[in-house]
Amino acid sequence: MFGKNNEPEEEVREAPGYTANIEVRKRNVSVIGPTLIFKGELTANEDLVIEGQIQGSIAHQDKHLTVGKQGRVTADIHAQQVDVLGEVNGDIRADKVVTLKSTAVVVGNIVCARIVIEDGACFTGNVKMERVTKSQPKLKVAEKADAVANVGQGAA
Repeated sequence: MFGKNNEPEEEVREAPGYTANIEVRKRNVSVIGPTLIFKGELTANEDLVIEGQIQGSIAHQDKHLTVGKQGRVTADIHAQQVDVLGEVNGDIRADKVVTLKSTAVVVGNIVCARIVIEDGACFTGNVKMERVTKSQPKLKVAEKADAVANVGQGAA
């Protein structure tokens, strides 16, 4: 009826390496699945999608971090770009932009260059807008307490 063929379709097998129907992966992305629970310090050198539970800290300075709809994060986050669709309980620092989607629930402070908050997102905390420039020196951690005490004391 309507020009459809009622015969069963033959299974088409393609040669190995054939990618006509497969989206080519353009960037490295790791996914923490919804059944995964991670406690501790999480660092990665690739984009990251969190659908599971994270407790601790996330140091992801040069990459894109997404907290998916099923993601539950109790941690401080530092990434280049942060998108939140799930829940974050902790501070977020992004060198570029933080996006809170309509399903996001965030309790914590946000420091970023730009912020986007969609209608419906829940946010409790403060926002500090900071532009990161290439000429800005990165913060350094003092090796000894004496080094901190001597800062600003020069020869008189």
